[in-house]
Parts: sequence; C-alpha cells; structure tokens
Amino acid sequence: MMNRLQSPMNRRRFGTNLAATAASAVVACSCGQALAQSPAAPTPAPHPGGPAAAGAPHSTRSQMLDAGAAVLQTKAPLNAMNLYLNGFHFYADDMGRPVEAHHFCTHLTEDLHQCTIFDANHEQARLIGIEYIVSEKLYLQLSEDEKKLWHSHHYETTSGLLVMPGIPEAVETTAMRTLTTTYGKTWHTWQVDRGDTLPLGIPQLMMGYTRDGQIDPAIIAQRDRNLGVSMADKRKARSDIPVPTPAAGANSWEGGQTPQLAVNTVPVRNKR
Repeated sequence: MMNRLQSPMNRRRFGTNLAATAASAVVACSCGQALAQSPAAPTPAPHPGGPAAAGAPHSTRSQMLDAGAAVLQTKAPLNAMNLYLNGFHFYADDMGRPVEAHHFCTHLTEDLHQCTIFDANHEQARLIGIEYIVSEKLYLQLSEDEKKLWHSHHYETTSGLLVMPGIPEAVETTAMRTLTTTYGKTWHTWQVDRGDTLPLGIPQLMMGYTRDGQIDPAIIAQRDRNLGVSMADKRKARSDIPVPTPAAGANSWEGGQTPQLAVNTVPVRNKR
C-alpha cells in the first residue's frame, strides 16, 4: 500500500477516491436519516382545476439523491430569494386567461428584482415562469420596442391585488409604496391554466391588470381564502399611496395590439 502511494499521481487518485467515498457515506447516512424521519414521497400535486404534473411518484433512489444534495450542496441564488409576492398575470394577447402567480424574488440591486414564478407555494409547486422588475428610472432608459414588453404595477400595488403573505401590514404597505412605480417583464413557460402536465410550447408574454373589473372577483376571493388575506383590507391600508400614471410604452395591450412570441424556423449559424 505504501509503495503505491509513493507516486504523486497515485496519492492524488487515492485522495480523490477517499473524498468521494466519504461524500457517498455522508449522502447515504443523511439520506437514510431523512427517509427514516419523513413520510413517503408525495404524489405530484394537482393544479386547481387541472391534472397532476406528468410523471411517476419519486423513487427511493431519487429521494436519496435529493436528500444528499440538500445536505452537501449550496443554493446561494435560491437562498437570496427572500421576497414572496402573490398576484395575477394574464396572457398578453388574451385577458380571459388569468393565472395566479407566486413570485419568489431576489432584490438584486436597488433598481432591479429578479423573480421565479410558481403556481403554488408548497414543495410540489410547478415552476411556471420568471419576472424581472425594474424601477421607473431604468424603465425610461429602455428602447421603445422594449418598453412594449413591460407592464406597470401602479394598480396591483395600490388596489390590494398584489400581496406579501405573512408580512406585517405596515411593512407590506411600505414595500408596496416602493413597488408602485416599478415595471415588470414576465414570461410564463408552463400553461398550467389549460391543464398542461408538462411545460409545452414556447414562453408566453404576460401582463398585469390595470383597473377594477378586469379579473373575475371570484378568482380573487378564492386566492384570499387560500392565503388568509383580503384585497379589500389591503386596498384600505394602502389608500394613502399615490397612484402614479404609467410611463408611455408600458401596458401595450391596452392599445389592442401586443407583442407575443411565435415559433419560426431559421437557419443555424456557426454550425460546427
């Protein structure tokens, strides 16, 4: 054994193998503890009014791998997503398709948030999109074509449609005062509202509501019951927030025409 370790290459290989073995032991131990202490893997959760996500329940192997990754790997970008917002989007070209959106956001700079969007707030929630939120200062620097992709937050924040579950009212109102002059660019990648069990097709541009009467009150009431909030109470708490006039170019759908993605076949460039 000692003779084999005389070579620097063999020592490095032995060290690598030892580290791998130790890591595997930690994973096995951690996974075994996690599986012993936790119930069986949940069946993929159904979307309200639609079928469950495609695929079989987690296997024991998958559970062990997931538990080991949870112990051994860092998730710094996810840990920074400490802001939870709940609101509604609609497809830019179809106001008849509202989608409840659970945002988990990182305040990347004073003028920029980046958010992941899920269809729920539990472990089996589906990742359905992303949203970027910028200050009015940054929005005004965008090109005219780019501005058409963005929607204002002036109504969502002041009306109580956008909420921050679990946050004290005073803190939430302060946050909404800051967000009221911001703009969002949102793409949904999974059309859960039509019952898709997989993220089919191409991303869709989404927009935000700009006045009362645009979304079915029953949908809002259901959200409020689920989260234990009240849009009406939120509106009252935010009544002293001035409602800004959206900057030109935002909410392009209001003019009757809107950008939306479509599939095009194009030649491949720089093919190797």
